[in-house]
Amino acid sequence: MDHIQLGLKENWKQFTLLVIVNAFVGGMIGLERSILPQLAEQEFSISTKTALFSFIIAFGLTKAICNYFTGRWANLIGRKNLLVIGWLFALPVPFILIYSQNWNWIIFANLLLGINQGLAWSMAVVMKIDLVGSKKRGLAVGINEFAGYAAVGIVAFLTGLIANTYGVRPYPFYLGIGFSILGLLFSFFFIKDTIHHVSNEGVKSDIPFLKKVFLNTSFTHKSLSGITQAGLVNNLNDGMIWGLLPLILLNKNFNATDIGILTAIYPTIWGLSQLFTGRLSDLYSKKMLLFYGMLLQAAAIITLIWANSFNQFAIIGVVLGLGTALVYPTFINAISDYTHPSQRAESLGTFRFWRDLGYAGGALVTGIIADSLGIDSSILFIGLLTGLSALVILQRVKDVIK
Repeated sequence: MDHIQLGLKENWKQFTLLVIVNAFVGGMIGLERSILPQLAEQEFSISTKTALFSFIIAFGLTKAICNYFTGRWANLIGRKNLLVIGWLFALPVPFILIYSQNWNWIIFANLLLGINQGLAWSMAVVMKIDLVGSKKRGLAVGINEFAGYAAVGIVAFLTGLIANTYGVRPYPFYLGIGFSILGLLFSFFFIKDTIHHVSNEGVKSDIPFLKKVFLNTSFTHKSLSGITQAGLVNNLNDGMIWGLLPLILLNKNFNATDIGILTAIYPTIWGLSQLFTGRLSDLYSKKMLLFYGMLLQAAAIITLIWANSFNQFAIIGVVLGLGTALVYPTFINAISDYTHPSQRAESLGTFRFWRDLGYAGGALVTGIIADSLGIDSSILFIGLLTGLSALVILQRVKDVIK
């Protein structure tokens, strides 16, 4: 293992391939971001918010469970193998979205998509961290998340544009056929496993072992659990934005192109900004980056209640994107500070389990409150919860001094 070198420069070829693969992973999510809520109302006549958000709940639950087991299985089955398996689950998704005549098939497609994202995105980020080592870990995560979420935003915009010109089905989903085939081919033929890199790093690490990884990461370790609760709340509000924003814009009589643009601003800013915020998390206080990021999100979400014009929604999208970009790579970088390299995949899997459970929780809570008390009440509740999460970070998380 002496010939194994850690670092971005030393492993740039594999790293670049993993960035491309994660862009395809993000593209699969972008397929649905701006048009699935419209599809539910226009082609399936689904009006209650709780029923409409069922596709996000299915996606979030499946992805969360997959994240956990992917983390546990990474050393056992192999990182590359899990990545390839993830893409096999993606192949049927665009075809189901194109041809389904029943909403239950849409939910089934999102179960498959959740498995794809849980396996493929998890392994893409874990493998990048394995390659670069601890000094530029935040930068590696930032580049990974940039590729994924920039793809989400760009594809959300493209599908909105295509839907406005040619209709909600089938043309927007053709992109997904290309992403899933390319993702599988790249992963199978070009990606190499990184298990030797993580073994090499583990020999040199002085981070203590966690006794019970799931329990420590979730509840008992102050810093790990403080970071994990913020991850859950972050995706709780993302689940709300995913489901509600297209409907809010639809109710305010924006056309499909404008809806595509406005729903794309938030994930695009989120994606682009992580190129910088990822590196920031290597250099500055992770605790304070998490605190300010959650606070920015809370302010942007609550402001949604009073927004009416295109420019107002655009500004909110930018602020929300920046707030999310501050926390997203920092979450993973901070979790890695407290876990031994040999336990890192499992601890990250646990964190990502709770974080992506937020998608399901956000969609469910938002749907129930929106149906019973109105959309504004659900926005206010999620916004205040996000602000509270920022205060929990301040109270529980401690910075690792390097």
